[in-house]
Amino acid sequence: MASERRTLLADAALDVLADEGIRGLTHRAVDRKAALPPGTTSAYFRTRAALLTGLVTRLVQLDQAELRTTAEALPPIRTAGELVDGMALLSRQRLTGEGRRRTLARYACAVESVRDPELREILVPRQNAGREAVRQFLAGQGVPDVEDRTHTLLMCVDGLVFDRLVSGGEVPRESLEGIVAAALR
Repeated sequence: MASERRTLLADAALDVLADEGIRGLTHRAVDRKAALPPGTTSAYFRTRAALLTGLVTRLVQLDQAELRTTAEALPPIRTAGELVDGMALLSRQRLTGEGRRRTLARYACAVESVRDPELREILVPRQNAGREAVRQFLAGQGVPDVEDRTHTLLMCVDGLVFDRLVSGGEVPRESLEGIVAAALR
C-alpha cells in the first residue's frame, strides 16, 4: 500500500511539475493533484528534496518502460533510414501527450540536478533497449568509438527535442538524417 501511495504521489508530482513548473511543485499542490487530504504528500516525502527524488525516480522508471516497449515493438535496425524512423518515433513520443509532460518535467529536473548530485545520479542516462539498439547498429556499421558516438547521437536527438519543446512543431526528419549521417562518418 505504501509503495502504491508513493507512486501515486510521484505521478501527481510529475503532473504538477509539467503544469506549473518547478516553483509550483509543493506538497500542497501534489496533495490537490492526487485528490488526497492535505499533509499526505508530506507524510510520504517529508522534504522538498525527498519529493524531487521520488519524482525523478518515477520519471526514470516511466522513461525506461517507454524505451523498452518501443524498442521491443520495432524490428532490429538494419539501415540508417530505419534508425532515423526510430528516432522520429521517439521524438514524437517525447513531444506529444504524456511523453510531452514527462519531457517538461525531465528538463526541469535536469536543471535542478545541477545543484543536487543525488538527482543528477538518478537522471544519468541508463542502459536500455533503445540505446542498445543504436549501439548495435553503429557497431555493425564499423563506426569507431561506438559508445561515444551512441551517446553523442542520442544527446543530439535530445537537443532537437528540447528545441521543439520550446519552439513548437516536430523534429525535422532532415535534422535526424543529418545527425545519423554524422554518427556514421
